[in-house]
Amino acid sequence: MLNCWQCSRHGSKGLSFLLKMIGFLASPVKIGRLPFSYTGVLHAFQKAAEHAGIGTLGTHSMRHSYRSWLDAVGTTVAVQQKLMRHADVRTTMNTYGDVVTNEMVEAASKVVRLAIPPG
Repeated sequence: MLNCWQCSRHGSKGLSFLLKMIGFLASPVKIGRLPFSYTGVLHAFQKAAEHAGIGTLGTHSMRHSYRSWLDAVGTTVAVQQKLMRHADVRTTMNTYGDVVTNEMVEAASKVVRLAIPPG
């Protein structure tokens, strides 16, 4: 959709023109600072967590989510270790290893249905 809009506004240049403009506008050299800061990301993350009703979260939570997503898509533990830059695979498995699988969710749901029958 964005590409179509841009083509109508700027001819056949398409998305490349917009990307060049964004690159120019967001260039640290042009604006005199880095476009993102740790505190800016942390503030946005905490605001989103509060809005979602999750409570207080730190940016380290993103590492746990990343590990969970890697596991969910079938990434081997050795690759996960490398992507997370852990020197020892035990860190990947022990610190970030409590991944909730679909089988665990299904099993827990069955127990809940036994304890609290529907309708």
